[in-house]
Amino acid sequence: MTLASADISFANALRAELPAGTLRDTEQRHLEEPRNRWYSRPGLVAMPQTVEHVATVIRHANAARVGVVPFGGGTGLVSGQIMEQGPAPLLLSLERMNKLRGIYPDENVAVVEAGVILADVQAAAAEADRLFPLSLAAEGSARIGGNLSTNAGGTAVLRYGNARDLCLGLEAVLPDGQIWHGLTRLRKNNMGYDLRNLLIGAEGTLGVITAAALKLFAKPAQNGTALFTVESPAAALSLLSLARARLGEMVSGFELIHRQGLDFMREVLPNVRMPYSNLPEWSVLVELGLSGGLDPAQALEKLFETGARAGLVSGGLIAQNQQQSDDFWHIREMMPEANRLIGAIVSTDIALPLSELSGFIAEAAERLARIDTFRINCFGHVGDGNLHYNVFPPAGRTRSDFDPVQGAVKETIHDLAHALGGSISAEHGIGRYKVADLERYGDPAKLGAMRSIKAALDPMGIMNPGAVLR
Repeated sequence: MTLASADISFANALRAELPAGTLRDTEQRHLEEPRNRWYSRPGLVAMPQTVEHVATVIRHANAARVGVVPFGGGTGLVSGQIMEQGPAPLLLSLERMNKLRGIYPDENVAVVEAGVILADVQAAAAEADRLFPLSLAAEGSARIGGNLSTNAGGTAVLRYGNARDLCLGLEAVLPDGQIWHGLTRLRKNNMGYDLRNLLIGAEGTLGVITAAALKLFAKPAQNGTALFTVESPAAALSLLSLARARLGEMVSGFELIHRQGLDFMREVLPNVRMPYSNLPEWSVLVELGLSGGLDPAQALEKLFETGARAGLVSGGLIAQNQQQSDDFWHIREMMPEANRLIGAIVSTDIALPLSELSGFIAEAAERLARIDTFRINCFGHVGDGNLHYNVFPPAGRTRSDFDPVQGAVKETIHDLAHALGGSISAEHGIGRYKVADLERYGDPAKLGAMRSIKAALDPMGIMNPGAVLR
């Protein structure tokens, strides 16, 4: 079904039913995405302040067959918030829906609107002496509605799970303008189909999340952070197994870091403080969140000693205070920015069974070497099997030099990940960038069911048109 543009007549009809200031022109920030690969068409932006106003917007868009592109913090990396082609859409920003509706420390629940910035959710939880564990590099600008719509991952998935695992209930507006009042704080609720988990990860294609009831947790009594030098990715995984055998679910984060990423930071972010004078080939960043009575430094020292005896680690740095811990994490958090400044030929977000990770890293490098010479920055949340396997031009050459082989590079990585039982989208979503990849690697039965669900809930095709499904 052909969509219509968000033209002046549509804007006037919508403006008549909304408070002054709700409809605005697009700003530059609405037209770009972090990697500067795609640019959205300028048009109309709606910035409602209540769920009823969101419902009005969606109801009008549905009646007029105008596409609606939800916009959170604009931090998405797969063009889910950017629509380059087709009739001019209505951009729907929930940034003014940014209220903390309630916090229930005894229940370990916070109820927040979708426009609340992730870091502000974390801060509100901390004020109540609780922890909201979702953590990622863009947490200072990413909004919780977008985090849920993409089922965001981050650095604490190993212990606490993805965004999906941190949500109890949702309030949302469906494609026909109906408000779904599913903002339950219940942890057991088997009343029919689970619309919550249908909308989480749907990237705004089945409706708009307007508020969420989020799980909070008791803050660990003490935290410990260490950087350990490991002999190889296989050694890193063996160390993870050791850590979990000794400490169970108290291992909060386990990040794999390759020397290439540190070299990039020295090249383009020289102000980032490095703890090493000689950069190791492979290292892991380990975070512990311990129960009362346990000493994190002692636990990390014992882990290091055990790992050293097993031939897994050859050096290590244990943070002695919060500043050192922050410095360690700052290195990891700045890797995406260094990558952006260098300019990747291909950036991937893959997931693999843990037992396949080290084999993938070795095999992928060999296959890519048959195409050309590259620099590879392989890093990520290895504790949960998520790798960011990113390919860059060698020094002295530019990304554009490799435009003819860009597709072959991405296909090489994705084909291997798929063959090993992995996923070509671990935490960033599909957006518009990976629609063809989903068609290539997705299970046909699942894709058919997805199309049926989309047709049933959004028969006019207005919700984030072209994202996830062609």
